[in-house]
Amino acid sequence: MKSKRARADQYARRVNAAGRLLDSGLEVSQATRRIAQRYGLSDRQARRYVEHARDEGEVEVPKAKIVFTVKLPAGLAQRVRAFARASGRTVSALVAQALHEYLDRERAGPRGGR
Repeated sequence: MKSKRARADQYARRVNAAGRLLDSGLEVSQATRRIAQRYGLSDRQARRYVEHARDEGEVEVPKAKIVFTVKLPAGLAQRVRAFARASGRTVSALVAQALHEYLDRERAGPRGGR
């Protein structure tokens, strides 16, 4: 059975659309009807998006992700998995953070006047 849950990017776009409607002066009930119609949602689900926009504001739309396969030594892969598990993060989140930090450091160039 296919899940009806919105992807993270869909959720963010719907909340942000609801926020724009509220910012334009529409009442919660009016914005709810518009969101329900625009996205083919029940009034109940649309109201959740509107209430989130009203109570918490805009949501950052996540960037698209792709599968990127690499081969690692078995011991390193085990360490990455264990560290991710212990830190409560996914392997993808951990590796993305590590690569961002490494690439930012490399782009900054050599340190200490070398």
